[in-house]
Amino acid sequence: MTTESRTRTRADMCPGVWRPWQADDGLLVRIRLVGGRLATDALQRLSEVSQRHADGLLYLTGRANLQLRGLVSDGGRLTETALSAIESTGLLPSRTHELARNVLMSPQTGLAGGRADLRTLATQLDTLIRADATLAQLPGRFLFTLDDGRGDLLDRLTGSGKRGTDLGCVALGDDVAQLRVGDHWGAVTTLGDAAERMIDLAAQFLRARGTGANAPWHIRELTRPLQPPVPADPRLPAAAPPLAYGTVPGGTHVPADDGVLTRQLVESLLGRAAHVTHVVVTPWRGILVPDAPEATR
Repeated sequence: MTTESRTRTRADMCPGVWRPWQADDGLLVRIRLVGGRLATDALQRLSEVSQRHADGLLYLTGRANLQLRGLVSDGGRLTETALSAIESTGLLPSRTHELARNVLMSPQTGLAGGRADLRTLATQLDTLIRADATLAQLPGRFLFTLDDGRGDLLDRLTGSGKRGTDLGCVALGDDVAQLRVGDHWGAVTTLGDAAERMIDLAAQFLRARGTGANAPWHIRELTRPLQPPVPADPRLPAAAPPLAYGTVPGGTHVPADDGVLTRQLVESLLGRAAHVTHVVVTPWRGILVPDAPEATR
């Protein structure tokens, strides 16, 4: 167990819609986007919700999620009107598992480059998380990270502290990946089995962490590894730099100054994205607008 974990006296307070954070300017809520994928109609609707119920802006996070700020508190919770408005975006498929849906994914996967298209894997993982009642107990900071073999999220998989990953995988080929389990590499598996393997490990973590105010938030804080460490596979990629802004393979990466989407920027993005149904929020506080609509998978 790390020093950080030993000195904790409370559970994590990572915000969500049903667990907002009281900031100086009002309530703050975080909306989790699996793999950063965001339907354009949901983006438009959420911007309208912010203009009506919050400070009018959308905030991008380093985990490719969205936040609203400046919401009115009703005894420390959102008003029913604001809650209903946020739910109308379609971005909250589960009340019980809201805080557990932390899935970061290579933003360009399936659009250009990479060794495998991980969009199906991300969807499978999210479905399995929401289907397991016990996984609703995962800490709000527990993170799954999926790198499609280009190495763009390798620093997140191997990092520590706030940048560290709890569970994830890196594609080694079309249908093979190596798991990451806390601070160590795990088994090599097929991509078809990767989601279930990660779900099983997440359940093991919950059993191992125990209960109480100082229960670990992350796998790396456990007193012993969930599984014996496995050597790094020689097919693992080198770490790649963050995705550049501007024209990139598969689309256009539009920066958001200070991670803020103004109403005007949202309108500009929607104009750029008129030919597609989804954009991708990136962990580098930008929006990737694909060049072409998604192919049927």
